[in-house]
Amino acid sequence: MTTIAVVHTGPVSVQPIKEQISELIPDARVINIVDDSLLNDVRAAGHLTPEVASRIHSYMSNAQAMRVDIILNACSSVGEAVDSVRNLISTPIVKIDEAMAEEACSIGSHIGVIATVPTTLEPTVRLVKKKAGEMRRAVEVTERIAEGAFEALLSGDGARHDEIVKSAISTLAAQVGVIVLAQVSMARLVPQLEGVRVPVLSSPRSGVAALKRSLDNLPKVSVPNQNR
Repeated sequence: MTTIAVVHTGPVSVQPIKEQISELIPDARVINIVDDSLLNDVRAAGHLTPEVASRIHSYMSNAQAMRVDIILNACSSVGEAVDSVRNLISTPIVKIDEAMAEEACSIGSHIGVIATVPTTLEPTVRLVKKKAGEMRRAVEVTERIAEGAFEALLSGDGARHDEIVKSAISTLAAQVGVIVLAQVSMARLVPQLEGVRVPVLSSPRSGVAALKRSLDNLPKVSVPNQNR
């Protein structure tokens, strides 16, 4: 059985990713590693810290010790820590937002990136620009924070969160050719955005689709014939 470890920095990403894995990789066993202090520490510092990066490495090393087939990083705020971890462990690691960034760069040259916390916005913008460079695409990025949305979500007011984010998306859509939702927690809004004039991309589906492609490309382990 395929085993996937998913490293989360809070509980809000667990269910959306679980639903996508259930749909796209239904036979997989999923191990969720959740530490909600990671995002809190990043937000308090205003950026990814060496201490948080060290803990990400520790969690992914533990996942490797559990002999999982692949690891999914579920949080864009700590995504840059994964770049160094990939050099330290042999288990393949997929970042939830890489496929989304690549898709955005393939769609348009003016990309809007929207987030509810600054510590996710900035690394997502850097990721989009990095992918554009790799694809040799010239892009312009417009950044937007949906002020107050994340606090509303933490307080349990999901409706207020959605209202703030949808308003920010509507305003940004008038300025760009494609919009990237920087956080997994925002993905649930996509079905409500059919009237938006530009494509709006979220990471759970494209990220899990990339996870499935990576699994499909892993070397197959042959099972010895016991009858020989």
